Amino acid sequence: MKQKIMYECQQCGNRSARWLGKCPNCDSWNSYSEVDISHESRKIKVSKAYENKIVRLSDISSNKNFRIHTGISELDRVLGGGIIPGSIVLVGGDPGIGKSTLMLQMCAHLKENQSLYVTGEESLEQIKFRSQRIADVPDSLLLMSDTNAETIDNAIRNSDASVIVVDSIQSVYSDRIDATPGSITQVRECTSLFMQTAKQTHKAIFLIGHVTKEGVIAGPKILEHLVDTVIQFEGEKTYSYRILRSQKNRFGSTNEIGIFEMSESGLREVLNPSEVFLAGRDEDEAGIAIIGSMEGSRPILLEVQALVSTASYGMPQRSSNGFDMRRLQMILAVLEKRLGLQFRQNDVFINVAGGVYLNDSSADLGIAAALVSSYKDMPLPAKTVFIGEIGLTGEVRSVSSIEQRLSEAEKLGFSAAVIPQASASKLLKKF
Repeated sequence: MKQKIMYECQQCGNRSARWLGKCPNCDSWNSYSEVDISHESRKIKVSKAYENKIVRLSDISSNKNFRIHTGISELDRVLGGGIIPGSIVLVGGDPGIGKSTLMLQMCAHLKENQSLYVTGEESLEQIKFRSQRIADVPDSLLLMSDTNAETIDNAIRNSDASVIVVDSIQSVYSDRIDATPGSITQVRECTSLFMQTAKQTHKAIFLIGHVTKEGVIAGPKILEHLVDTVIQFEGEKTYSYRILRSQKNRFGSTNEIGIFEMSESGLREVLNPSEVFLAGRDEDEAGIAIIGSMEGSRPILLEVQALVSTASYGMPQRSSNGFDMRRLQMILAVLEKRLGLQFRQNDVFINVAGGVYLNDSSADLGIAAALVSSYKDMPLPAKTVFIGEIGLTGEVRSVSSIEQRLSEAEKLGFSAAVIPQASASKLLKKF
């Protein structure tokens, strides 16, 4: 067969008949590479036994208890309450952060013969050694070591397991595709094959995916569009805490997070994260503020640390760990404009204790309070929590779920709170 060459973007999978310096689809530079599509399968054949019929919505029975509980409450929270049969979930994260450990623990908590763990990167002996380190992994756990997509697909269809883990999708290849494992074409086609299998057999499939140096899941962006749920492990390797965050979920909220602690026996659930993240803080130091954040339906109290010092080396530095840098620049501009504080000649450093990344705009007031405290070298009042969003005109805007945040602060012994006036007025009307 005559060889047919196309050029494919390694970021988004866009194809072109000639090489392009810049991808017109995702605007990435120097991302095109040659791919041989002469042996590529254009369509995966579907057996007639799995062909779907047209039905009415009223004819479909709804069962509220159809989710499969993993036995790990933090994982169930991120998934929206449990595993949906027939769904396909992509699990991403940095190397060594705990993806395989979490999936192995999930399989261990499920019923006997309910889960199948397929490994393409480790041997069965290595999985055995890992299971000996992790507590409560039964000897009856079903394992398989293979990298051929068709072989894995056949095993999934013939197995009684209802939850399957494939570790990792970048190590799997299809005989229909003339490309190396891990390439965009292989990842896309193998994921499509597993997606069809999941829908036709009503079995849930978890795909473990690698991430790039930028922290995004490796492979084409269409990979995230194919799957039903995308969850990703976050956290600094210097910390023992890991955050499982949902980036896409067709069956639940994308704001929920799960918090784990890495230990010698595997990942341990953190059921009271506020108490853990606030442990060991010094209340008498300047530049420290406690904020009340919401992660999905869960209120969390976090410690924000700020350091403002005189710039002695020319251009002032701006550094933020766990908080958006552009948001920090905006808060500094508001403080300079409205309060007359001269941060332009000072180095500014922000750190969110515990390795958590803040996406909640209600942290603005706490960040501003910590900056002013460090600038004036005056500690903030003890047992006080700060909640509020700062606008460009300097106003403190109301935030959602103020009652849940204050209730969490009260449980941990906080006696005062600085909140927006609008939120305070609503609370007074209720009581």
